[in-house]
Order: sequence, then C-alpha cells, then structure tokens
Amino acid sequence: MACPYFMPVVKLENGAWPHAARLPLGCGWTGHCTAPGHGGEIPPQDTLEAFCNLGYAGSCTWAPPERAWDAVRFSVSAPADSSGKDADSSKDKEKRSASRVLRLVYVCERDHRPAAHGDLMFDLASAAWTRPHEDPRIQKMAECFLDAYLNKIRT
Repeated sequence: MACPYFMPVVKLENGAWPHAARLPLGCGWTGHCTAPGHGGEIPPQDTLEAFCNLGYAGSCTWAPPERAWDAVRFSVSAPADSSGKDADSSKDKEKRSASRVLRLVYVCERDHRPAAHGDLMFDLASAAWTRPHEDPRIQKMAECFLDAYLNKIRT
C-alpha cells in the first residue's frame, strides 16, 4: 500500500526492491510529500522506498498524527462493458476481450482496516477517466497504478 500523502511523479528505475512489479502502484515511483508541513518536499530515496511506496503513514515521521487514512491500495476488477456493468458471466467472456472500460477499485485504510473505498472508471478508447477520484493524490496514484498495469498486460 502506498502512503496517502505521497504524490508520485516519475517512475523510480533504480529502487532497491527485489520485486518492483509487486509494489502497490505497480512499480516504484519518485515524487513529493503532501503531508502538512512537508508539502512539496521530496523525500530521500530510502524514505521513498520504505514509506512512500510501501508504508503506512503511521510509520513515517512526516505524516500528521490526525489523518483519515494510513494507506491506499488499488486493484483492477474484471473489466466493465461500456454500460459500466461487470462482464463476469461466461456468456460475457467475449465482451471482456472487447471491453473498453476498466474499473479500478481503491481502498483507503486506517489502522489496517478499510476506511473508504470505491470504484474509478477509465475508458480505454478515449484514454480518459469517466469516474475519477476527487482527491488529487488518490487520483494521481490511480493513474500511476493504471500506467503500470497497462504496461504489464501489453508486454
């Protein structure tokens, strides 16, 4: 899970993770902190590796003690058809391959428990979010996660 105060900007190609593809955002990222008192600061690489890309905010000294979330996780659910409905039945397997909308599920956690969750929708044909997140940090993380996801399935 990524820290909710992390604003990823550029892929981190030289991280010290043994399996970078397993990271919460699909790969390592550099970026800056958005926590109060640290807004815009670029954490050192060891902090990026241990906390921003992987950690709960409670483990980082930059995170405020009062916060709504400690971590954010993403996953891609079964692609939705253009109506936004899941293509989960065996009858809909053809729709799945022709699907043009991806549904990203996000979960924001506090104290290792879900605190907020929802679906974000991305239209592959228009390369546009049809249902983005209202928090720019979560939205940017979703964009990074989606970029890494799409790179994996295209290779």
